[in-house]
Amino acid sequence: MKCCTAPGCRAFERTFDAAYAEKDLAAYRKHGPTKPTRLLLQAIQSHTDIREATLLDIGGGVGAIQHELFAAGLGRAVGVDAASAFLAAARCEAERRGFADRVTYLHGDFVALAEAVEPADVVTLDRVICCYADMPGLVGAAATRARRLLGLVFPRDTWWIKAGVWALNLFERLQPEPMSFHVHAAQAVDAVAGQHGLALSFRGNAGLWQVRLYAVQGTRITANTRLPKN
Repeated sequence: MKCCTAPGCRAFERTFDAAYAEKDLAAYRKHGPTKPTRLLLQAIQSHTDIREATLLDIGGGVGAIQHELFAAGLGRAVGVDAASAFLAAARCEAERRGFADRVTYLHGDFVALAEAVEPADVVTLDRVICCYADMPGLVGAAATRARRLLGLVFPRDTWWIKAGVWALNLFERLQPEPMSFHVHAAQAVDAVAGQHGLALSFRGNAGLWQVRLYAVQGTRITANTRLPKN
């Protein structure tokens, strides 16, 4: 597991500490994936056969996407996170479920690590780009590692969500290692994915969040793709 000592990573460590990760893991064990994550999982499994596939889960938190896809037949996964508490929680749950030997965990900023990470059939960023200022750099690096699909969950681009994020950032400035939260326009994310050879294949909303799935152009979709566009 690589260390992450950059200021941005220290902010992740402060914000997403052990108490936060334990709370998230307890919620996942009790209720399962959140609604946006469920929608992303449904989209992925409706667009490709996940059996024996590989997953690169960037900023995966307690590993909900990994755990759910392993249950559906996923072959192997790599989880990358800037918060070590999340990696520990994801590993704990993987051990409890009996597939920890099929997951590799990396600690750090994915953009810095990307060139050393092998491509995967499916790449996911579930509520990640909202915590990252350089959206083109992060989405671009993720897109270059996707062999079939790239899935994202990020805040909807509305004035009231932007206002909430502005207020959150104002509070964060008072912290010793402040986080920076962002609302990225969906069209801008689409453009970055398109520049790397991926086309929008599904879009949907789940409360405050939007889910977007991109397929590598020329990839043959092997499963039913009919999902509602909320």
